[in-house]
Amino acid sequence: MTESNMPAALIIPALNEEAVIGQMLDAIPAGLYRLIIVAVNGSTDRTTQVAHAHGATVVTRQARGYGGACLAAIRALPPEIKVVVFMQADHSELASEATLLIDPIRRGEADMVIGSRLLGQAESGALLPHQKFGNELATTLIRLFWSHAYTDLGPYRAIATSKLQLLGMRDKNYGWTVEMQVRAVQQGLRILEVPVTSRLRQAGENKVSGNARASILAGAKILWVILKLLVSGRSSS
Repeated sequence: MTESNMPAALIIPALNEEAVIGQMLDAIPAGLYRLIIVAVNGSTDRTTQVAHAHGATVVTRQARGYGGACLAAIRALPPEIKVVVFMQADHSELASEATLLIDPIRRGEADMVIGSRLLGQAESGALLPHQKFGNELATTLIRLFWSHAYTDLGPYRAIATSKLQLLGMRDKNYGWTVEMQVRAVQQGLRILEVPVTSRLRQAGENKVSGNARASILAGAKILWVILKLLVSGRSSS
């Protein structure tokens, strides 16, 4: 299927990304998306103004939280959107690689496509040791508990809107990516991983991986979400 009958939207959660959001938006290929939403959550800089100036629709949320920003943006999607792409605001991902995520859904080959940094090319330092360890631990637990072999909790991902609605996403911060991947397995979605490029952040501050306290909190939340979904899945079976 083509853009005309499966239009896509891009959601970019952003917290204090004034330094990089403009160049990130300028790198998006023209005509790829019907709608681009920058979901600004708790920013204290000019992220909103810069995103507006570079042509994005801005959804604001006062509280911080990656998942909460995604949920706010999803509520703002018009009904004609059939594919949703999630992308980081730090310009560490290549906007031109989005077709690798979108096309399998449009061709009817997958319901959700994860951009795997582990399968693709990563610049030196783009994935720090604690990120690699956290990914390995989380994907190992998913494989043990749900028998699905992910390689990455890659934030660069696409999903059919109809399938996203089935997942009942709830997490409002660090557990968003793993919640989506576990719920997708639980719902029997057709899941595909494709290699994507991972670069160093192009500007601004690294909110999680470069911050020891935030990294520990993120890791703990990911493990908590896995445990919660495991318990809830068993209690409902």
